[in-house]
Amino acid sequence: MFQDGEFRSCWGRSTELGQDGIGATLTGELEIGEIVALDIPLPLSPYPLKVRAIVRYRQGLRYGFEFLTLSDNQRDMICRVCEMLAGKD
Repeated sequence: MFQDGEFRSCWGRSTELGQDGIGATLTGELEIGEIVALDIPLPLSPYPLKVRAIVRYRQGLRYGFEFLTLSDNQRDMICRVCEMLAGKD
């Protein structure tokens, strides 16, 4: 994220993943409407998914992000991961 004139990063743990966004609990604070870069490790990929997202909601340190401008490959990967996770009991 870019705050106060410098790039900053924080760690988080995802709580929800969907085709259009992700929910996560973070170690840092963001504002609604802020645009961030996310590195999301996925079970079907050896490399993290790198996407831009906008903060859509905040409740304490829990955030909801909407993905921005996903490529077709990124969208397909997220779809496959969602289908795989939905099949788990």
